[in-house]
Amino acid sequence: MDTTELIKKVRRIEIKTRGITQSLFSGEYHSAFKGRGMSFSEVREYQMGDDIRTIDWNVTARFNHPYVKIFEEERELTLILLVDVSGSENFGTRKQLKEDMITELCAVLAFSGLQNNDKVGVIFFTDIIEKFIPPKKGKAHILRIIRELLEFKPKNTKTDITQALKYLTNAIKKKSIAFMISDFMDGDFTDAMKIASRKHDLIALRIYDKREKELPNVGLLKTIDPESGKITWMDTSNKKMRYAYAEAINRKEKVLSEIFKHTGVDTVSIATDESYMAPLSNLFKKRKR
Repeated sequence: MDTTELIKKVRRIEIKTRGITQSLFSGEYHSAFKGRGMSFSEVREYQMGDDIRTIDWNVTARFNHPYVKIFEEERELTLILLVDVSGSENFGTRKQLKEDMITELCAVLAFSGLQNNDKVGVIFFTDIIEKFIPPKKGKAHILRIIRELLEFKPKNTKTDITQALKYLTNAIKKKSIAFMISDFMDGDFTDAMKIASRKHDLIALRIYDKREKELPNVGLLKTIDPESGKITWMDTSNKKMRYAYAEAINRKEKVLSEIFKHTGVDTVSIATDESYMAPLSNLFKKRKR
């Protein structure tokens, strides 16, 4: 992708996702993710109905008139995007590839953070940590993240979610909002997710393609594992084979559901041919409640 094409693509994503953020998620993001607590702002004269527990007795004594302390929410947060850039994300049979969906989701979340004056950082991972962009504020920083999402080329193709979660736990010292965006095609990462979710506010956004859940009846089919490169020939006209494949996928789905349930991590599943707006909005509303 040449520079001109890249700039145009960044601009298109900015216009689309920033518009979505401003029209749909402006208040929901703010409500869903609270600040670190309440901090002292100022004092003012006591008014009828004020809680007497907020009276500032030192100022009251000085002016011989009751004054109360005013507190406000500490809004500054750190948003970390853990982005799976392994080979399995370069797949899609419907509207778009999984990696395209991931890019848009990251842009929406990043602009939501920008709107709330939060710092935003990114961890790109496969079975290694491919790149870390430290948290910063500002529109220029968000546009840099989008450029990286569009043109980043990982060294490896496999997935290690445990490794990514350990890096998050060790590298990000301050409690943060952490969105892990992946198809979660990996083994058991329960322990690492449990530890990371204790330190950070961790949310799992699972991206999937509906074709991954069932084989089409198209006869002899050549499949390539995008992470290992392994080639397999499958006779999809065989009903037993299609059934066995569906059963294996269902078992993996159940294991994944158990991991999220056991670790207490909020989870949203988004298909590549569906809009991410409703699932994200529902997540924000759920957390607000």
